[in-house]
Amino acid sequence: MIRLHHVPGSRSMRVLWLLEEMGLPYELKTWSLTDGSLRGGDFLAMSPAGRVPALEIDGRSIFESGAIVEYLTEREGRLAPAPGSPDRADFLEWVHFAETQANIIQALNIHHIFLRPVEARSVPLMKLDTKRLAAATKALERHLAGRETLLDQFSAADCMLGFNIDATFRFLRREQFPALAAYAARAQARPAYQRAEAAGGGSLFSQDFYELPDG
Repeated sequence: MIRLHHVPGSRSMRVLWLLEEMGLPYELKTWSLTDGSLRGGDFLAMSPAGRVPALEIDGRSIFESGAIVEYLTEREGRLAPAPGSPDRADFLEWVHFAETQANIIQALNIHHIFLRPVEARSVPLMKLDTKRLAAATKALERHLAGRETLLDQFSAADCMLGFNIDATFRFLRREQFPALAAYAARAQARPAYQRAEAAGGGSLFSQDFYELPDG
């Protein structure tokens, strides 16, 4: 049995989506970000930083979404170029680029959503991280111009990066990135994505867009 430890709206959505794309049977264990349970000993034994996702599979547990995605593609032999193939490096680049972008998004999430009182926020850092997110997203926009997917066909890299796009457009204007917006619409129309949303979707966001504060 495969068991995915999941928080709606978190990076574990990448793995949930990939499991649905692969058609693998799984059990979903949903956790809360706010009740302290992720800091308990049982969960820390699977994920030492106390973060989702963690995946129980093949008699062991694996943490970190990128590691899980790479493991599943190698285990199943699909949705990624094979190790040693010419396109493997491209696949790995985009898998890890997705985490670069997600880390910037996470910094903005902390300032816009989680830091209270609002006086605890650093406006200069928020502006800097917004510029960093824009730079990464412009690079992605250039890559996707005239393309349907990150590689020549849909791959697990699209699960890694496609998860980021909703959050990206909470901080950057969608109309500035038409290729990325079209890419996101295609991803969200996939039956496996819709099944993943139905099984464990959700959002951390209470606003459609977060403006930078004055200062």
